[in-house]
Amino acid sequence: QVQLVESGGGLVQPGGSLRLSCTASGNLITPNTMAWYRPGPGNQRDLVAGITSGGLTNYGEFVKGRFTIYRDVDKNTVHLQMNNLKTEDTDVYYCNRRDYRDSGRDEYWGPGIQVTVSS
Repeated sequence: QVQLVESGGGLVQPGGSLRLSCTASGNLITPNTMAWYRPGPGNQRDLVAGITSGGLTNYGEFVKGRFTIYRDVDKNTVHLQMNNLKTEDTDVYYCNRRDYRDSGRDEYWGPGIQVTVSS
């Protein structure tokens, strides 16, 4: 099993910055991806940003140029630096980890952390 612990959320004014962090512990393997999601239409969650264990990144269209995802490999932690935050970024952000095995994929979610952008 893998546990994900999120931190760094809170209240910030429009135009401000926050950094979210997610630390994984437990039975960790590579290759893997770690990512941040937030709720989208219906019951789906939209990708905010993701990074592979090899360092490749992917971003949702609505955050490109404003958010940066990076990993602290030694600490099994992924960070999401969020700059120029907008009121529409207000949401609960969920950390996600996918571990890839020969037999398939294991997926884990954090409990979610609130980000509020308001003046």
